[in-house]
Amino acid sequence: MQQKKSFKYKIFTGIAIFLIILVSGFFMYVSSYYKASSLALDSLKSDSLVKVEENGDILFEPVSNAKNIGFIFYPGAKVEPSAYATIAKEIASNGYTVIIAKMNFNLAILSPNRADSIISNYKDIDTWVIGGHSLGGVMASNYALENDEIKGLVLLASYPQDKTNLTGKPIKVLSLWGSNDKVADLNKVKEAKNVMPSDSEFIEIKGGNHGGFGDYGHQKGDGESSITNKQQMMDTSKYIIELLDSLR
Repeated sequence: MQQKKSFKYKIFTGIAIFLIILVSGFFMYVSSYYKASSLALDSLKSDSLVKVEENGDILFEPVSNAKNIGFIFYPGAKVEPSAYATIAKEIASNGYTVIIAKMNFNLAILSPNRADSIISNYKDIDTWVIGGHSLGGVMASNYALENDEIKGLVLLASYPQDKTNLTGKPIKVLSLWGSNDKVADLNKVKEAKNVMPSDSEFIEIKGGNHGGFGDYGHQKGDGESSITNKQQMMDTSKYIIELLDSLR
């Protein structure tokens, strides 16, 4: 009997140690993330065209001539939401409300339906577009597939999961990637055209890289960009604005 108790104790102790190591490893992983750099931080300031509010999510609201179209953005894995402020503010300056979603532990995979509460909080917006960078784009694709409120999808250096097929959805799709991206699988990014509506736009930004869609410094393993970070973000904003304009 004593041997059985001792054996059970060892099992429980082993499981407890394993769980402690697992949880500790997770928190060590998520505690290190990419933080917004100066250009993005400057874009968090309100001005005559755009009002910026941070309350978990980050809202970029046009001061005047606001349209009834909203854009929800899911950040890339382990990237601070504010790193995408430059793109968001540029889009908002053209009359579109933009909300950068705050994800649990900066991982969109842990908050895949974050858009639910955002949509419910903005009743005056009746047309929604969702987008995301890298892993954020994967989760945005899933959300677009499952929610009819979404009329547009923007993928930045991203592609949907194998189970996600949007060919039959009445949705506008824009996919952008940098030619010097060494993080995303660019073959999969381009092949995603096979599971998207026939009028989807797939555009390569020459000289851009993976991290250039935000302002958070060089991402580990990424290629070197031959264009400026600001240029990549402005090009990206332009293409997204064109998609939003097409929904008016």
